[in-house]
Amino acid sequence: MKALVVEELAADYGGCVLKEIETPEPRPGEVRIKVKAAAVNFPDLLQTKGEYQHKPALPFIPGMEIAGEVEALGEGVTQFQIGDAVVGGARIGGFSEYAVTPAAALRPKPANLSFSQAAGYATAYLTAYVSLVRRAQVEAGEWVLVHGAAGGVGLAAVDMAKHLGCKVIAASASDEKLAIIEKEYAPDAVVNVTGGFRERVKEITGGRGADVIYDPVGGDVFDESVRCIAFNGRILSIGFTSGRLPVLPVNMALIKGFSVMGVRAGEYGRQFPEKGRENAAAIWALANEGKMHPRVDHEYPLSEWRAAFESLANRKVVGKTIVRPDL
Repeated sequence: MKALVVEELAADYGGCVLKEIETPEPRPGEVRIKVKAAAVNFPDLLQTKGEYQHKPALPFIPGMEIAGEVEALGEGVTQFQIGDAVVGGARIGGFSEYAVTPAAALRPKPANLSFSQAAGYATAYLTAYVSLVRRAQVEAGEWVLVHGAAGGVGLAAVDMAKHLGCKVIAASASDEKLAIIEKEYAPDAVVNVTGGFRERVKEITGGRGADVIYDPVGGDVFDESVRCIAFNGRILSIGFTSGRLPVLPVNMALIKGFSVMGVRAGEYGRQFPEKGRENAAAIWALANEGKMHPRVDHEYPLSEWRAAFESLANRKVVGKTIVRPDL
């Protein structure tokens, strides 16, 4: 089979090679998937450089999220049949024609989602759900400011917050991206963060500030968010795509009475397994009911994996970038 293999850890994806390798056989309890779509996530890019907390042994195939069709069953697998459309994580990664994964890590693909939508759904929407429902415990009518609203996890938060009845401010540094979000997701307001955003957020919220701020950016965005959070508000720290880890003067939290909450959706499920199962069931129920609207920005064939990676790294996308080995 054809696969993207990380043979060494290097900058600029220098250790990645697209090559023919032997098609893997599923072990007991595993399933081999004919990959129809694999989502590109920032951890995939970081793993090629050895900069992510999970470091697979070399060589490895990246691609954590996949959707496809069951092509072979390992011993003991009874919950799936050949040809079933499924979605889930991968032990042998998704940037390949075939992937292998434990059957327990898969679930049926929602019929109303394409393979590409399904592949890019779980991580982004689980992060949004754990952030807004479990950590911030948002209430209908609250103002939610979503930074990085054009990215995968940001756009999922816009979608989820609207579903939960919140008033949503979508924030980005691109008017072009905000126009797409405004047209397709109908947030209550949009804000271009270039040159500052706190006064505009206060104006939109009648001087109160945002009740919840969803921040996957960090750096200067976090610093200014502290200036427009409402009393008793919650800042959700999702990540640091800006590259700078912000430092909070705790007197600001004291004076304004707000909380900063770290969010690691996967770790939350590992620490609280029953809640983790409830979280997964909740987001996939929403998908099956057609209440969530994952957006695929662009699909790339496997041969154009570098362009797919760079589209995410350079923040050119609104929603998710997908690699399609079948193109």
